[in-house]
Amino acid sequence: MTHDQIIAAIPEAAYLIASLLFIFGLKRLSSPRTARSGNLVAAVGMALALGGTFFLSGVGNFGWIALAFVIGAIPGWLLAKRVKMTAMPQMVSLFNGMGGACALFISLGEWPREMGFNKIDIDKLATNLNIPAQLSGFPERLAHGFPMLLGIVLGSISFTGSLVAFGKLQGLISEKPLRWPFQQAINVLVLLGILIAATVAVSSATDVGIGIHFNMADPHEGLYLIILVALALLLGVLQVLPIGGADMPVVISVLNSCTGSAAAVTGFAMHNMSMIIAGTLVGAAGSFLTVLMCNAMNRSLAKVIFGSFGAGATGQAAAGSADKTLREVTANEAAIMMGYARLVIIIPGYGLAVAQAQRLVHELDELLEKRGVEVKYAIHPVAGRMPGHMNVLLAEADVPYPKLLDMEEINPEFEQADVALIIGANDVVNPAARTDPGSPIYGMPILNADKAKNIIVIKRGRGTGFAGIENDLFYNPKTRMLFGDAKKALQELNTEVKAL
Repeated sequence: MTHDQIIAAIPEAAYLIASLLFIFGLKRLSSPRTARSGNLVAAVGMALALGGTFFLSGVGNFGWIALAFVIGAIPGWLLAKRVKMTAMPQMVSLFNGMGGACALFISLGEWPREMGFNKIDIDKLATNLNIPAQLSGFPERLAHGFPMLLGIVLGSISFTGSLVAFGKLQGLISEKPLRWPFQQAINVLVLLGILIAATVAVSSATDVGIGIHFNMADPHEGLYLIILVALALLLGVLQVLPIGGADMPVVISVLNSCTGSAAAVTGFAMHNMSMIIAGTLVGAAGSFLTVLMCNAMNRSLAKVIFGSFGAGATGQAAAGSADKTLREVTANEAAIMMGYARLVIIIPGYGLAVAQAQRLVHELDELLEKRGVEVKYAIHPVAGRMPGHMNVLLAEADVPYPKLLDMEEINPEFEQADVALIIGANDVVNPAARTDPGSPIYGMPILNADKAKNIIVIKRGRGTGFAGIENDLFYNPKTRMLFGDAKKALQELNTEVKAL
């Protein structure tokens, strides 16, 4: 091989190796034990893909590219380093939105090059066939432009949708479903506008430059593409605003799949194998996760996207709760109940993450085991505000992975448990999901905490959970409430267990 051939082969080799690393890294992300190394493997793959880009023929302005790396890497590293575990869902949503924005701008940048047809040939063909020039080259334009159109639309929806999801999770926008008159009709009209703008943008493409470039001789050139982008950005906002906060884990998964698909089709437009494979992996993983999340919540995707979780149910108690008495317990009494138990199952929730009390719960775990108590953790698929939130939180505190049991594994053991300790969890242990057909969470698989011999709930206040409904479990005669911040309550519990 000549020197030029070797240089030309470097990008393809880098992309191939990067793609293999993406696949291997994703596989290792499937287990908490290997997730950290899987993330590093995928990061090395991304570094290889970026490095290989410098060897592509025709790539110039290396200084600007390096500057872009710095501008993106430094804030990204600082944000990821400083983010608290409680804010991880919104950080994921924000980064996902940036991926959508990248797909959008790359597709816009590739549009002029891919749609640069020879207008003289098209005009000659149109004259011979006696048809308008715009129609004569439409199939060829559509074949070239379809991947970029998908990249523009999916990237735009992912970008603004993820920003709205970030705002809801961060508290900048109300987590309650926002409704307005003729909502679905407006969404349909916007979607029709996207289809019309895409069709006109393709049919009006010429060799003089489309997209972000304007042809002064024809001011309409590029305008259709701008309208397309504006409508797609608007659709992302309109689609996510009406979705309630309790459905945000599913929404994040959907938007993640959308970003992956946008990256994949953008890879087709750029003829970049690495982008196609990476985007397909992300899109497929996001789609699969969406299905798992919907199953875990007993919610169809259509109800998530087009419905509002718990609309009209806020503040309602579960049916069948005749006795509305909350029975409180002291830290000393709770410590005695757990200290002399045979099996304690700990159910972590978002309240544990908010209090940053994961290390204290691990300390309680170790104190109980020293007394001969068996301790296990029950992890619901949607505990926290994103998939895997509790697993990552507890792994950060060095809780052994074998103790973290999924819902299917742990549910049969609750009947043998002497104590179920619930820390900041609410909806995922609400018996209304099994007993109240009128509840918005009816049919959702839950952790069977109500079947334990004793139930202790650590809760900051008497408010409702993320879904906005009361929890019938709190009024169960077996339940004792330990009100207070999870960190403070666990510190008191640990002190009392040590004193036994």
